[in-house]
Formats: sequence, structure tokens, C-alpha cells
Amino acid sequence: MTHSRLRPIGLALAGLALAGTVAGCSNGSDSGGSGGSSSKQFQFWDPYPQFDNSSDWVKLVKSCGDDAGVKIKRTGYDTSDLTSKALLAGQQGASPDVIVIDNPVISTLADAGVLASADDLKLDTTPFAKNIAAAGILDDKAYGVPIGANTLALYYNEDLLKKAGVDPTSIKDWDSLNAALAKIKDEGSKGITFSGIGTEEGSFQFLPWFWGSGANLKDLASADAVSAVKLWDDWLAKGYAPNSVINNTQTTAWQEFETGKFGFVENGTWQMGNAEKLGFKYGIISIPAKDGGAAPVPTGGEFVAAPVQKDTARYAKTTKIIDCLTSPDNLLKTDATLSYIAPLESAQQEQASKDPKLAPWVTAVGDAKGRTSDNLGTNYPIISEQMWDAFQKAMSGSDSPQAAMETAQKAAASKVK
Repeated sequence: MTHSRLRPIGLALAGLALAGTVAGCSNGSDSGGSGGSSSKQFQFWDPYPQFDNSSDWVKLVKSCGDDAGVKIKRTGYDTSDLTSKALLAGQQGASPDVIVIDNPVISTLADAGVLASADDLKLDTTPFAKNIAAAGILDDKAYGVPIGANTLALYYNEDLLKKAGVDPTSIKDWDSLNAALAKIKDEGSKGITFSGIGTEEGSFQFLPWFWGSGANLKDLASADAVSAVKLWDDWLAKGYAPNSVINNTQTTAWQEFETGKFGFVENGTWQMGNAEKLGFKYGIISIPAKDGGAAPVPTGGEFVAAPVQKDTARYAKTTKIIDCLTSPDNLLKTDATLSYIAPLESAQQEQASKDPKLAPWVTAVGDAKGRTSDNLGTNYPIISEQMWDAFQKAMSGSDSPQAAMETAQKAAASKVK
């Protein structure tokens, strides 16, 4: 996708309701047009402000710069800040050389003309798992490569399931899951908790059920799509899930699970460390699709990409830096730090071999897909907002699942490009 000029920043920012799963931009001081960079210094922005210069991550970033023959000036920003700063920097001709950014934002930045394509960089994207790399594709062009992925599955309380006579391996579809939730409720506990909040976080949690029903994001009013909303709505009506899910974030849903009063929680790879601190035995299963098998789950995680530079000769060193960061050995170190599953199959197998508890997550990531896949690109946040509004209305009782999704589809269709 070639851009002769950048899209107005206001239009790009309008599509950022999904951002978040930077300080002031410096003025360009060299002919390359990158913010504060010189021929020997490359700017590097990432969404990991928690890591300082003593961290393994920053040491790796700087060593990859050294290998490419440049010094890296690295800045870590909050995720939501990073997106807006990247757009603004692109408008001002003050972009960093390398950026690490949340995967759904890639299409927004690419559509705004901020990112160089993999073709521009001569960056090889073929080694990466296609379902993970798909989040970086817009109009059949790739922009950057993934550094890792996280996703969703169902954690379960082994003690509660045993007490209720539920074998977790028997849960293969929605019917068997509902039967398990009924048994857990009959024993005096809650069946499941999740995040159904009216934000992208809620949409992220809803997507496995939506996609698992067979629905497509281009048709929110389909019978399959309505069945996914009805599933969540029924859980509240039958007492399988608490009303708190309407406002739950993924963190508060996990906190409910920690009480030991819930059979299941829908949550992510990032809770693996907390799971080891639970006061009860736990297990993990894939989220089931309506008619059987594992549901597609959305990928979280970041991509390493390269903003457009006036001096395209810089791209050769940029590509060396990206190749270094995403080499199998370095990916394993980085993904262990970030609790991610690697985007390379060989690295995934090594992760599962070294830590068998990662095996369910390797499987889940294998079944995952990017939120902006199906060539939705910048239309995804528009659709997502209407979707979360619909399941919120249904669960709160202000609308039926059918009516809520019909309204959502009409609103989405009127706004998408």
C-alpha cells in the first residue's frame, strides 16, 4: 500500500478505541527525518516503560543496535500514549526508526502512511506463524513482524470441578460446557467469570465465543453472532456467571477466580505467574467452539515495525535490528520475560518442551487469529465498539440479544469504509 501523503491525524486517531491491549517527540535533526536520530543513532520506541537500562530487554535492544553498527536511543511509553505519539511523529516527520506496538494498531498506522512495508524493508516475514503474522497485514501487504503472542483460554479450579463431578476433558462444545456449569452451580458455586466490560477488553473476551459460533465480524446480526451473545446472556440469567461480569476487567475477573468460588475463568497467558500462587489446584483447557473443537481466540502481543523515513538508506540497518530482535534465541528470552508464546513454530516447541505448562498455550495460540484479520484493518475498532455495546445491552437486560446485534450491525455498516 503506497501513500503519497499521510492521512489526517484526526481520522487515524478516531479509530483507536481498541488501543491498549511517549514523551514529547523530538524534532528531526538529520537528513533522515527520524526524531532526534543521526546516521549512527537510531530511535527505538516500545510499550514497556517498566523496563529500565539494567533489564534484559533493553540490553538486547542495544546489543541488536551494536550488531547493526548503530547506537540505539530507546524510550519506553505507555501503550495508549505510544499510538498517538507515533501518529503525531509521522505527521511531523519525526518518527523513530523502530517501533514495537500493539498488534491491532499496525493497520491503523499503516493506513495512515506511518509505517514502511516489509517489502520496503526487504524484511522476510515467511518464517512467522501465519495466523499471528496476519495481524500485520493490510491490503495484502505486511508491516512488521510479531515478537510474540498471548491469548485466551479457560482456567479451571480442579477442586471445584472434582466436587461437582466434572471431567474437564469432557468439555468439547457449548453444550458440554453448559452442563458443567450447571453441575458446579448445583454444588453451590459459580460456574464461570469473565470480562464483559464495554471496552475493547470486553470484545477481546467475547471474540472466542463469537468466532466459535461460526460468526463473521462483517455480519454482527447473523444467527451465529446472536447465539454467542445469547450464550453470555443465558449464563447470567441462569446464575452460572455473576452480574459483576458486566463491569469486570480481565484483572477483576481473575481476582474473582482467586477466591476459589468459581469453576472457570476466561483469562490469558499473562496470568500464568499468578496461577502458580492460587490456593488450589488449577488446569487449563481451550475455549470450546459451539459445535465442537477449539474456538479461534484473538491474539494479543506486539509487532516490531519500522516507521517511514525520508532517508530510505536507513532501512537496511533497521532490518538488521528487527531480524536480531526476532531471531529464535532472542525471541525465547523476550517471550519468557513478557509471558508470550513465540511466533515461530520451532521456538514454540522449545517453549513447550522446557515448560510443559506452556503446552496448552501453544495450542491456544495455534488456534488464534488477529482481531484485524479477514482484511478488516481499520474497520475493526468500529465493529468492535458496536459489538461490545450490543453484548452490554443484552447482559444488562436493556435489549434482547437479537435486537442488540441488529442495532449493532446497522451502526457498524453505516460507519465502516
